Amino acid sequence: MFESLNQTNDAEKVILRKLRVWIIALAAVCVLAGIGIGAMLAGRPAVAQDGSQLARAPEALSASFVEIASRVEPAVVNIDTMTTEGPELDSEDKNDKAPANPYDLFRRQQRSTHGVGSGFIIDPKGYVLTNYHVIDGATRITIGLLSGERLRAKVVGIDRETDLAVLKVDTDRDLPTMKFGDSNAAQVGDWVLAIGSPFGLDQTVTAGIISKKDRDSASFQTFQRFLQTDAAINRGNSGGPLVNMHGEAIGVNSQIATLTGDYNGIGFALPSNEAKFVAGQILAQGKVRRGFLGVTLESVKAEFARVYRLPDVKGAVVADIQPDRNGQPTPAGKAGLQVNDVIVEFNGQPVQDSNDLIAKVAATKVGEAVSLTFLRDIDGKLDRRTVTVTLAERPDFTARDGEVGPKDKPDTVKTNGARPGLTLTELTPQLVEEKHLSGVKGLLVKDVDPTGVAGDLPEPVRVVSGEVVTRINRVPVTTLADFQRVVDSLKPGDPVVLNISRYVRLQDRAGIVQRIVQVTYQ
Repeated sequence: MFESLNQTNDAEKVILRKLRVWIIALAAVCVLAGIGIGAMLAGRPAVAQDGSQLARAPEALSASFVEIASRVEPAVVNIDTMTTEGPELDSEDKNDKAPANPYDLFRRQQRSTHGVGSGFIIDPKGYVLTNYHVIDGATRITIGLLSGERLRAKVVGIDRETDLAVLKVDTDRDLPTMKFGDSNAAQVGDWVLAIGSPFGLDQTVTAGIISKKDRDSASFQTFQRFLQTDAAINRGNSGGPLVNMHGEAIGVNSQIATLTGDYNGIGFALPSNEAKFVAGQILAQGKVRRGFLGVTLESVKAEFARVYRLPDVKGAVVADIQPDRNGQPTPAGKAGLQVNDVIVEFNGQPVQDSNDLIAKVAATKVGEAVSLTFLRDIDGKLDRRTVTVTLAERPDFTARDGEVGPKDKPDTVKTNGARPGLTLTELTPQLVEEKHLSGVKGLLVKDVDPTGVAGDLPEPVRVVSGEVVTRINRVPVTTLADFQRVVDSLKPGDPVVLNISRYVRLQDRAGIVQRIVQVTYQ
């Protein structure tokens, strides 16, 4: 029995020795496999479970910047401008004159100023895109290429509403060009490069990200809805390209937000889709022609939607319809549009807001017939209608310097205590004549409390003295009692929609303009 037990123990020992060998071998295989897998993972970026790339080695990103910069820099130019007062004297003229002639000294005593900017080549025949403000007023424009060549340039065309200009240099060879990218495809967080000549330092490259899309401000023009970036942009960068990681221009560096005049981390580039449209128009016909409806628009906001019981906070409200510069009806007037009509569709496409409608109209060919679907307030109900409008050509509003008519003399007499913070007075025949308000019915604004709901607004929409309130929340008002009845019915949080008229004197005409103010009653 004991012998049998001893034999069994010997057999078990043999099995255990073999098992240990297998365990050691398996462990070695696992270690080697782990080392191999780790080595492979060390050479590639981390990947999430859905396959998206989470991180990229700094060396790879740096290499991308290097490759993109070297590829696009030949198409980026620096721009030197000279502005002189009086007739310019070419060097050939100077050399032809005898130095002893005292009258030549008078001719040479002309003051000149120099400026710097940037641009990029968009056509191999020598067409360059830049900002209009870079070359505005220049009597001489010189383009500097990466090769060191310096070429004289002439202006082909400008567009003040986007602050763009196309220049042309004469060359006997094709020049390297920059390709436009799709600015709509850009996303917040995308890496970008800004290339140009800040402070005249040619071919400077800075990197950053897209900080915001569709950035607009009261200080921008109608068609300036910028890409915002933190890539360093300084004076001299204007007109240079904002480049994506495919080496495409997705913007034209145009402005900076600054308190010092220099880089503060916020720069603005006009989106490439708008720049491409403008450049194409200038190259095709020497100027930009945009469709024009002939109305002043306001975006539907929550207050307007509540007052007019709209299903969505979408659409563009007709705030005013003006005649053209010759006093003739504009397309909107001919089509029968009226103030307070809410345009909800353009050629069957939904209209999101006033900027959306302006962009759609401007991108349509002059003379083309389009359909507009709008809502009209008829006895408290919204009637849906559709009309066909033939678009005219949009005037160059930036070329007009307008100013409001004479301001009211100081008047501290308050005629009512309306809680919106407005001091109003009823129109008399004398006031109508003095203020040039013929045909206007409403209440004249004599004073505005800056802490009231109508005065505590951004400057472009703030109610000011001299304007006339014609309606409040769909109700026409001609007496103080009319206005007070509506105000007395308001509770904090209620919407307020004011129709405003005022007399405006412009450079080439004068008349009544209308607008809409939307606020929440506090």
